[in-house]
Amino acid sequence: MDKISVAIVGYGNIGRYTLQALEAAPDMEIAGIVRRQGAENKPAELTNYKVVKDIKELGKVDVAILAVPTRSVEKYALETLALGINTVDSFDIHTLIPELRRTLDAAAKKAGRVSVISAGWDPGSDSVVRTLMESLAPKGISYTNFGPGRSMGHSVAVRAIEGVRDALSVTIPLGTGIHRRMVYVELEEGADFKKVEAAIKADPYFVNDETHVNQVPCVADVNDVGHGVNLVRKGVSGQTHNQLFEFNMKINNPALTAQVLVNVARATMRQQPGAYTMIEIPVIDYLSGDREEIIKHLV
Repeated sequence: MDKISVAIVGYGNIGRYTLQALEAAPDMEIAGIVRRQGAENKPAELTNYKVVKDIKELGKVDVAILAVPTRSVEKYALETLALGINTVDSFDIHTLIPELRRTLDAAAKKAGRVSVISAGWDPGSDSVVRTLMESLAPKGISYTNFGPGRSMGHSVAVRAIEGVRDALSVTIPLGTGIHRRMVYVELEEGADFKKVEAAIKADPYFVNDETHVNQVPCVADVNDVGHGVNLVRKGVSGQTHNQLFEFNMKINNPALTAQVLVNVARATMRQQPGAYTMIEIPVIDYLSGDREEIIKHLV
């Protein structure tokens, strides 16, 4: 059976871990890596791979994993779908997911391809867990408590603000789904800290949370890619109250995001044309191997 040919678009933290996850996937092969600088200053780990500036320079590509900033996802997805290539992304602005899904659904169906959006661990695999919990207790309340740990999407958003050389956003759980954002910024020479602070607090990533901005001489000295989540649902099964479910994990953030992206890239090959979130896809489609053997092993 032919292996799934996968391109990595973007080669930052998630792109690097995606390469590792693809190398470990028995049913996939790496078509190449798309970087803004192409093969210029090519990292040593990419020696054996084709590195280009445009995905059109690659040969056959079944799926493109879009390891790009959230705010660039729609542009890259629309362009890639139009080329007849499936897409997977880790878009993480929760409130904008339905709108993005509608946009990419139309584009994917027009191209006869598949797009899976928001395929990280949250949104993404945590969304699947939340869905299962709610099915087990249809009436009740769920809480998602993130961290403590580094939020990649929030950190990228801060780096895009004028005057910021580097940034780290750490999420601190306060309980019952309430969070504090601790932001550490390394500024460009001459940048106005007060203006940067105001811009961060006004950004949609931060506007709904308690946010503290701290200037530091070097972000690398405080950086840590660890993260975690605690999911809790308390509710009613049928007419029986006091049902309590809890899910916990402590993770390397970009490594887990990359693994989910690779799993979902596999699943795109098993869906009908259109755009999907992870909760719409059978979980067995995320695994490699014989379907009967998977059922025998896991059911």
